[in-house]
Amino acid sequence: MATLPAEFQHPYQFDPEYSKSAAYFCMEFGIDQSLKIYSGGLGFLAGSHMRSAFDTKQNVIGIGILWKYGYYDQFKKEDRRMGVLFQEKIYHFLKETNIKFTIKISGHDVWVKALYLDPKQFGTAPLFLLSTDLPENDYLARSTTFKLYDSDPNAKIAQSMVLGIGGAKLLEELNYHPDVYHFNEAHALSAVFEWLPKMGKENLRKKLVFTTHTPEEAGNEKHNINQLYQMGFFNGMPLNEVREITGIHDDEFNHSLVALRLARKANGVSRLHGEVSRHMWEKYSGVCPIDHVTNAQNKKYWADGRLEEARAQEDLTTLDLRKKELKRHLFEEVANQTGKWFDPNVLTIVWARRFAEYKRADLITRDYERYAALLTNRDMPVQIIFAGKPYPMDYNAIRQYDSLVEMSKVYKNMAVLAGYELALSKKLKDGSDIWLNNPRVTREASGTSGMTAAMNGSINLSTNDGWVREFYELSPDCSFVLPVVDHTIPNFAQDQRDLDNLYNMLNDEIIPLYYNHPEDWNRKVLKSMSNVVPFFDSDRMAHDYYVKMYNE
Repeated sequence: MATLPAEFQHPYQFDPEYSKSAAYFCMEFGIDQSLKIYSGGLGFLAGSHMRSAFDTKQNVIGIGILWKYGYYDQFKKEDRRMGVLFQEKIYHFLKETNIKFTIKISGHDVWVKALYLDPKQFGTAPLFLLSTDLPENDYLARSTTFKLYDSDPNAKIAQSMVLGIGGAKLLEELNYHPDVYHFNEAHALSAVFEWLPKMGKENLRKKLVFTTHTPEEAGNEKHNINQLYQMGFFNGMPLNEVREITGIHDDEFNHSLVALRLARKANGVSRLHGEVSRHMWEKYSGVCPIDHVTNAQNKKYWADGRLEEARAQEDLTTLDLRKKELKRHLFEEVANQTGKWFDPNVLTIVWARRFAEYKRADLITRDYERYAALLTNRDMPVQIIFAGKPYPMDYNAIRQYDSLVEMSKVYKNMAVLAGYELALSKKLKDGSDIWLNNPRVTREASGTSGMTAAMNGSINLSTNDGWVREFYELSPDCSFVLPVVDHTIPNFAQDQRDLDNLYNMLNDEIIPLYYNHPEDWNRKVLKSMSNVVPFFDSDRMAHDYYVKMYNE
């Protein structure tokens, strides 16, 4: 069994079911609000995985990067539009490992150091975070680990080399040889070019598993193979050998495709995404089997304790009272950011996640007449809150965010919040009645925000995509799910049909149920809270990774 040095060992005896050792490589980890090294869903997911690995006593370690400026700090500028701030983060609770080594990037030695997050700090598997912010490096090398998902293509390649080659060298420095290498997305792919000369392709395949998170073209990194070679991505391996091993014979190097060719097994992150992924990659030769492990979130971290007590006792009165308390907590944040005081007795809809075109943050607003009617209905009023972080260089997404801000100036019961990180996400889930999720069907690999919303008494209103499809089949009466629209028709036609169905469901079912049948509403809330676990608790997910991916 692989053994870590004494000062980095797990603070528990491994459960025999989870004794095989695994190193989990991920570009971002959403562990705690105080550790801002994540951007969105991938990080939230990885954070929950590390927490459940700790809770279930698994032999897993995490390898990531310490981002000096994080993803970015989101704020409102003078005109209330979105601002982007890159502010230095200092973490006194991280421990120096005194591990330092070099990797070559573009022919230059770049020093890398490792810091350590003690498992007892937040209740996670041991986590090692790599940084190039060292005095031995020049500014360009130091800045490699400044900004998560840097917009400069060369910087982004260098970042993946720090995670991959750097992560592989960290394991050597630790003299730690795990049974499984788990790539959570393909960012760490360069590690294979550190391992291949030492163990060969077939031995590496026995140890490597790969999780793909997105069917979106932009989410599957591609670079010119000559550019990668010049930067040292292949760790000195001759280009003809790289081509032979990876099966890439033109100049477009698809990182996800190569990971699928080199891994023993891969997985999508929901049942539907597994199907979509198999179809997406079936035309390529040499691709490994693709299974699925449906994403989940750590209930122990996310669920409100008093709300959970009321659920366990099936106490609808206490459930309703606590939910209104949580709404007041959220509305304090709304008032702080916008100067608007929302009413805890009013149906509150929240859309909050990463701003991306296919997620359609503004879908509900696209029929302005119906949207205005919704927000000005005095008999059955509605409050709506938007939040989320666009990629800082995605100007279309930022324009979408800003257009919602402008619209919110007209309505006292519409708010757009900034600072969408773990803490605000928790408040929004606690304080929402309806968690709105309307991606185009088949484009959302999984999504996870609705899981933790359901754990906190919010009912999902969603297109039938990602994890929701499985939840809906498990418990059809626990959420509001829109009819599936033909995803082969043009996007504008899909959007219009989904919009019509969304308003029909709101006006005909959801709003009348909330106001006319409050006890039935609370029973639906109770059932949703009860049925979202245990399957969508990350303890199940962490277990499935061992059963489906590590132990096979």
